[in-house]
Amino acid sequence: MKLAPHEGNARVWQLLLLIVLLVVWHLASRDTQVAFFLGEPIKVAGRIWSWFLPIAVPPNAIFPEGLPGNADIYRHLGVTLLETVLAFGIGTLLGLACGLWLALAPTASLILDPYIKAANSMPRVILAPIFALWFGLGIWSKVALAVTLVFFIVFFNVYQGVREVSPVVLANARMLGANQRQLLRTVYLPSATSWVFSSLHTSVGLAFVGAVVGEYLGSARGVGYLILQAEGTFDVNTVFAGIAVLTAFALVLDGLVGVIERRLMKWQPRSGEAEKL
Repeated sequence: MKLAPHEGNARVWQLLLLIVLLVVWHLASRDTQVAFFLGEPIKVAGRIWSWFLPIAVPPNAIFPEGLPGNADIYRHLGVTLLETVLAFGIGTLLGLACGLWLALAPTASLILDPYIKAANSMPRVILAPIFALWFGLGIWSKVALAVTLVFFIVFFNVYQGVREVSPVVLANARMLGANQRQLLRTVYLPSATSWVFSSLHTSVGLAFVGAVVGEYLGSARGVGYLILQAEGTFDVNTVFAGIAVLTAFALVLDGLVGVIERRLMKWQPRSGEAEKL
């Protein structure tokens, strides 16, 4: 895809900003006290390199279990990504279905409104021990926790998107003989689509948050488990390496959502095109 001139300039400035931040971090980390709390970017990069391109470890090297040197990063990362993708998919489908249902059922929406608000205001982290009790310490307790984070973001966006359908468009569609199913397919869903994708970009990060927090509270696998083990030994470089890996994959998933959005939203004019019109 060809970038517009201003987008190309933005990419350059974004890269320059990243370089400046890394240089400042490197210079600050030359102080041992700063390095103890913030780590060292070169060592963080080396830790990531050793995870994905492992080097031979000396026989007398001592590494805590689960930390670089003997960590199977692909196994841990695979577990975290599986939890994230499952939570993202399940939470999105549930949020989409419930949002459409309540937006089109005013009576049910009125009855359930206080309960939905109460559930949304509840700190979801406190549910982690309950999910661990219900589903065990496997992946499903982490998926359940992450689903509670994704669900409400998608739900409220879909609900609002459907409620804001133009009454004029609905009236015209009904005049042309559209039934409820046709209205759902040709009016309600297109109206909610932009709201849905707006929520999905936020939900990607929340799915990762739910998976990692669940791994923190009880797990023997996953990137969150690696970070927790590193924190226990005050290995801040491994902590930042884990954060960097999770951030990179979150950006990849967000980019995939963006690709799907551009394919499904071709009918919607971009900001530049709208200004020309």
